Amino acid sequence: MAKIQIPKDYKPRPYQSPLWDYLASGGKRAVAVWHRRAGKDITSMNWTIYSAFKRPGLYWHLLPTYQQGRKIVWDGITRDGKAFLDHWPEELVTGVNNTEMKLELKNGSIWQVVGTDNVDRLVGANPVGCIFSEYSLQDPRAWDYIRPILAENGGWAVFIYTPRGRNHGHKLLQLAKKNDNWFAETLTIDNTKCIPMSAIEEERAAGMAEELIQQEFYASFDAPLVGSYYGDAMTKIMEDGRICKVPYDSRLPVHTAWDIGMHDATAIWFFQINNREVWVIDYYEDSGKGLEDYAAVLKEKMYTYGDHIAPHDIAVRELGTGKSRQEVALNFGIRFRIAPQIGIQDGISAVRQVLPRCWFDEDRCERGIDAMKQYRKEFDDKRGMYREKPNHDWTSHGADAFRYLAVGMREERDLSELPAFADMEYAII
Repeated sequence: MAKIQIPKDYKPRPYQSPLWDYLASGGKRAVAVWHRRAGKDITSMNWTIYSAFKRPGLYWHLLPTYQQGRKIVWDGITRDGKAFLDHWPEELVTGVNNTEMKLELKNGSIWQVVGTDNVDRLVGANPVGCIFSEYSLQDPRAWDYIRPILAENGGWAVFIYTPRGRNHGHKLLQLAKKNDNWFAETLTIDNTKCIPMSAIEEERAAGMAEELIQQEFYASFDAPLVGSYYGDAMTKIMEDGRICKVPYDSRLPVHTAWDIGMHDATAIWFFQINNREVWVIDYYEDSGKGLEDYAAVLKEKMYTYGDHIAPHDIAVRELGTGKSRQEVALNFGIRFRIAPQIGIQDGISAVRQVLPRCWFDEDRCERGIDAMKQYRKEFDDKRGMYREKPNHDWTSHGADAFRYLAVGMREERDLSELPAFADMEYAII
């Protein structure tokens, strides 16, 4: 019987060897911030191939979206023209499911390409090895779901990405650097030498933004996030010290602004207005729940509420019940006020006008702040440029809710002019 080589047609390049050697020696957690075209996915996938035949189990290669998973990995081709899937020895593959992007192996292992755009779908599975590809663009909740599973079953996780500003990817790298049990590495083209400078100059000559070059080829976390709608404004807020502790002031009503998801996440911002300042004191996001559950969340927070702002489609009556979600919410004590229906671009402009007046609580609003920083335009791969429309991903829910805040909020008077609570009108809850 002929011997089967694993990995098949793959040998780590010198700069890829430290990551491979760490994993081969039993390492369980690795962060590899490598520049574009350094071979992140092909290296990590070949490690998965090795692992899948060594330990039977479920292995995931996770991308920010299902579509990206199909394009980058399942249908992916190396610069040498070799399909990613060809690295799996066909003699040991017993089943191929193109729809679910899944391979079944003779020893019982399963390898699957997965999108983290709906993290609820990950719940209930028991992976023993996970590649988080483009982690800086993923919903960070995916790792929160998977982390306890791998801790319990002794599995491993590898995070591979290029920077996207100082977001959760940057935080994870810093944590890894401080933990002796983690592998942490940043590689630029100066480290690998695998891309000639002439190629970078060609990109510049073709119009590639310098910020994007620094981000993609020099692994810079400080380069402005290209295509971000609010990145500059959020950076200014951070530099001004307006991301800090913002306590609840019981003299002021708390208003909420909602993005209500039917089949995905619902996001809620909690804010107070004093004269011209907007104090953003809290943020909540969840999925798979009904209005009754969100009403319970509002009650648990024990704020005294003013306006509850929602998008216009909350007034649409559903075919099954004949009632709108606005009417259903009223049964649970939430009286929604509908935000003015204006275009998305006008709403984005309204947010940009409001942000200079905002203060954010750094702890309670952490996920919402990250969403605002990373909310960006959709990228056109074919044309190599950003479209004038938002990219719909995990950041959309918080950013959309804040857009309704910006267009729907009503100004308050100064604290010194406010009447006693007994003389003020509030929403029911």
